Amino acid sequence: MRSRDTVSTPAKPQRARRSRAIAGSSRDVALPNVTLIVFCREPLAGHTKTRLIARLGAANAAELAGAFIFDALAKCRGLAPERIVIAASAPHGAENSDYLRRVARRFGAELIDQGSGSLGARMARSLEPYRAGRAVLFGTDTPSLPPRLLARSVALLRRAPVVLAPSLDGGYYLVGVRGPMPEIFRAIAWGRSNVLSETVARLHRDGTRYALGPAWYDVDRWSDVVLLAAHLDQHLARMKLLSSSTSGHRPAGEKPFAPLLPCPATARVLERLGLMRAGR
Repeated sequence: MRSRDTVSTPAKPQRARRSRAIAGSSRDVALPNVTLIVFCREPLAGHTKTRLIARLGAANAAELAGAFIFDALAKCRGLAPERIVIAASAPHGAENSDYLRRVARRFGAELIDQGSGSLGARMARSLEPYRAGRAVLFGTDTPSLPPRLLARSVALLRRAPVVLAPSLDGGYYLVGVRGPMPEIFRAIAWGRSNVLSETVARLHRDGTRYALGPAWYDVDRWSDVVLLAAHLDQHLARMKLLSSSTSGHRPAGEKPFAPLLPCPATARVLERLGLMRAGR
């Protein structure tokens, strides 16, 4: 489920230049110079993950959204960047949310408000204070994304001034900027299946080099939750089989999901809801 890491130099009026593939890896990352921005909203029942409410109920949908936020921030902390930023929206402003302030303290993150406007305007506003260095903004709807793939996208920002990591619905779940803000956040029809292609076309038109990071799947609908639970079940079962062949037993007091999965908080919610089997 991953794309090739690609750096593209858009065609010039006089001479077209062919895109070339590169091998990005977590070893390429100098994270002390990077700002990782988690883009989210306060997980309030009835206002978060509304497409899941019919199947999960408002409270459970909000709890799952909160787990997505925790797992995204845990990945950031594990990569030890220069700073972690929570760019959030909340009914009375992110800075006035007790929940968001607690989470920011827990993960040592700065907390900023997304502000108003379109999705593009809010992303650009969140990136603006940090773009002079290297700033990577990503959403929380890809909880099963392995940390090494997040690190790979960060690594690509050393080689191109813009990085996009595609989501399987035709959009992108991550955008990185180094230097001038690209003209990719205005006049885009957000929420459609051509967001990525339209954004890439804009970059080509403006002559901006870009890189494509690994593709991954979003979790927005009930079918996505089913896919996520099956994916985590399969991964956990495989890891438990491998560990049983070496150690035989889990150490006393060890949490079953923490060392095995890219999203342990999410897995615990899914298990409580009866959607996972391998953790039992």
